[in-house]
Amino acid sequence: MAGRSKSIPVKTLDKEFDKGIAVGKYPIADLQLSEEAGNSHRHDYHFFILQEKGTSHFEIDFERYHIKKPSLIYIAPNQVHRVLKAENIEFCLLAINDENLQPEYLKLLQEIPPAKPLSLNSKHFSLISLAFLLCINLFQEKENKLYLSSLKDSCNTLISLFLSQYLEKSKQVDTISRFDLVSKAFKLALEKNFIKNKRPADYAQNLNISVSYLNECVKNTTGFPVTYHIQQRVILEAKRLLYHSDKSVKEIADELGYEDYAYFSRLFNKTTGMTALTFRNKNHD
Repeated sequence: MAGRSKSIPVKTLDKEFDKGIAVGKYPIADLQLSEEAGNSHRHDYHFFILQEKGTSHFEIDFERYHIKKPSLIYIAPNQVHRVLKAENIEFCLLAINDENLQPEYLKLLQEIPPAKPLSLNSKHFSLISLAFLLCINLFQEKENKLYLSSLKDSCNTLISLFLSQYLEKSKQVDTISRFDLVSKAFKLALEKNFIKNKRPADYAQNLNISVSYLNECVKNTTGFPVTYHIQQRVILEAKRLLYHSDKSVKEIADELGYEDYAYFSRLFNKTTGMTALTFRNKNHD
């Protein structure tokens, strides 16, 4: 396991990408030169990858993926990830911040669960490759008077193709139930407020519904009650900090909104089946 830092490194777009968009095509040689890719980190932007050739091994929030070409990979802001290995790989990358995303697409990206890499058939691979090529060409046309507008439009078109693949795989339909709507709204609120709000009542109040109805909706669509999801989201963040930083368990408990350190320790043990220190010392490699 690589050495830990005081906090999880957060990668931001470099100054030369001050418009909030970066797009390009890279061979394996570029990836090998980047130590950052192999060290655990997160982004403050949305990260889309089209793997065109070769094989890669990613770790994303403690899940490992063996990815063969051609595939789509989406890494959401704040997901902790690293590249474990890459062989004869060629890929296209798009990094884009919230401000440059169409609101509809941003909402969909926030709603999809942690997205697993998707393999592509030849038809969809060809279409997405062409869309990426357009984005790359427009990205280089910095003297164009409509540079940012045309670049944003083309990148959003590309993202719509990504989203269509994820939505197709998840078999979402146009008509969804009230249970689904409430469950999605809860998950969005949870992602934004899990440090501050730990009670189901907090989320029920936010959604203007009763606790019992919120539980009914969430359990109907996911199989688990609201409390389970709150605890799982907190524990995921705790795992990230335990594994990728050198903050003490007490510091992590405080950062996650638990003044009662002993309670947090019991919760972690109950949820994961091991103590926080055992998890920290476990070698995932």
